[in-house]
Amino acid sequence: MRLVFAGTPEVAVPALDALIASDRHEVVAVVTRPDAPAGRGRRLVASPVAERAEEAGIEVLKPVKPRDEDFLARLREIAPDCCPVVAYGALLPKAALDIPTRGWVNLHFSLLPAWRGAAPVQHAVLAGDEITGATTFQIEQGLDSGPVYGVLTEEIRSADTSGDLLTRLAFAGSGLLVATMDGIEDGTLKAVPQPEEGVTLAPKIEVEDARIDWTAPALRVDRVVRGCAPAPGAWTVFRGERLKVMAAAPVAGHDGPALEPGELGVTKKTVHVGSGSHPVQLLWVQPQGKKPMQAADWARGVRIAAGERLGD
Repeated sequence: MRLVFAGTPEVAVPALDALIASDRHEVVAVVTRPDAPAGRGRRLVASPVAERAEEAGIEVLKPVKPRDEDFLARLREIAPDCCPVVAYGALLPKAALDIPTRGWVNLHFSLLPAWRGAAPVQHAVLAGDEITGATTFQIEQGLDSGPVYGVLTEEIRSADTSGDLLTRLAFAGSGLLVATMDGIEDGTLKAVPQPEEGVTLAPKIEVEDARIDWTAPALRVDRVVRGCAPAPGAWTVFRGERLKVMAAAPVAGHDGPALEPGELGVTKKTVHVGSGSHPVQLLWVQPQGKKPMQAADWARGVRIAAGERLGD
């Protein structure tokens, strides 16, 4: 089939690579978000998908909005059979959805209808799910509500960050997307409507959502740290400035002094913080305006006094 691939971030690149490598399909163009400012100089940078497509000599379309007439006209000229999508980042209007003869097919990183929305992996970790996966489905105008072609499952490991899990799903899901394209071309795959039960929503994780509540149990603190890594990054406040918590772990069987929620307990090698249950050990932190560092090194540098707390 003639394919136009839509995607933007690094997590979409494995699927693009898999489709390029397929001997049954031709990626004739890529749709991605416009170049965006990045880095200290805030210079415009192409998306990872755009960079990979340009390396492969594939035409790149960067509409400001996918309802732009110039974009729709070019898509009609290209006349794709199908448009596979991975994390494109913009809503597709009906005028665009109607162009490919076999529609737009999304690779979504959850077991639909669970975690419909922009941040399915982060919400799965935050919720303490043990199993997640990826789903290919026909895009319609509802939010991730279209009929399903295929699924795969993936265990969420106890130490997984959202970044770890998303990387595994990106590579596993690339094979699912290629298999879905094959099945659509063969006519061997039929899209099955999603069940009405079990719908959960996964809106974008905002910075305020990533603030640690030290009165919550240690298990919840652990999920927030892992679920918000690498972005937007779990954080707290120390001496009036933001402190990013990049890695932490609940401490079972803590034999030190009891710690109130947010209270710091420091030894030469460890930094513990009280929570609503047992303490949490800080492993890596990033003070405001500084590079990431081991928590013990940070604690030595700031000379924590007895009774000082995080979160105040």
